[in-house]
Amino acid sequence: MKKTEGLGPAVLLVFLFFLIWEMAARAVNMVFILPPPTGILSKLWELREPLFAEHLPSTLAVIMIGLAISVVVGAGIAVWMSISSAAEKALYPLIISSQMIPIIALAPIFVLWFGYSIWSKVVVTVLITFFPITVNTYDGLQSASKDLRELMMTMGAGKKEIFFKLLLPAALPHFYSGLKVAVTLSVIGAAIGEWLGAQAGLGYFSRRMMTQFDGAAVFAPIILLAAIGIVLFILVKLMENKSLKWRKTS
Repeated sequence: MKKTEGLGPAVLLVFLFFLIWEMAARAVNMVFILPPPTGILSKLWELREPLFAEHLPSTLAVIMIGLAISVVVGAGIAVWMSISSAAEKALYPLIISSQMIPIIALAPIFVLWFGYSIWSKVVVTVLITFFPITVNTYDGLQSASKDLRELMMTMGAGKKEIFFKLLLPAALPHFYSGLKVAVTLSVIGAAIGEWLGAQAGLGYFSRRMMTQFDGAAVFAPIILLAAIGIVLFILVKLMENKSLKWRKTS
């Protein structure tokens, strides 16, 4: 009940935002630049067949494959850096440097390498999403209590027991924090990849509609992209609550 009541201000703010948008769009009366929300929803329903049957599955495939690779690679690198100081010294600067290059500048290069296949978009998504997973997971592994580790070693615990009973529980909250950031960035990565080079996808469809000066059709796939990000964030939050019940009880 309290959670539902807490959503009240947010729902009211969103309602006011769309109400002001609707009124402003009707006052300006330039649909190709600023379509009203009702017009966008109408266009979304009108274009539901190509959007939901062709372009949405394409974007979802890019997002899910990119996220899966980012979780495996990001968590793996984080564990490697936590157990090897040499790996940490070699990889950490490279991981930071990878975020200094604008992804939008690299995306055309990936199109040259992989063509218009799904992998050019997946690479863009991975480059954007692996960073928060890697850094947060590594920080979580490093946050484990040194006193508890020494105590477990004194009691005869091996590296395997220390990892699964101490390091992993300490890292999980940080891992989920990074994953929540990554799922929202994955939508951006997929859209950027599709925007610069694709034959299908919500980003591609939005760019194609822009050349036709159809503002409502440009916004329609953007609404779906936002919905994907929200749904993925909620799913990760539910996974976090279910797997970290011990944190609430403690």
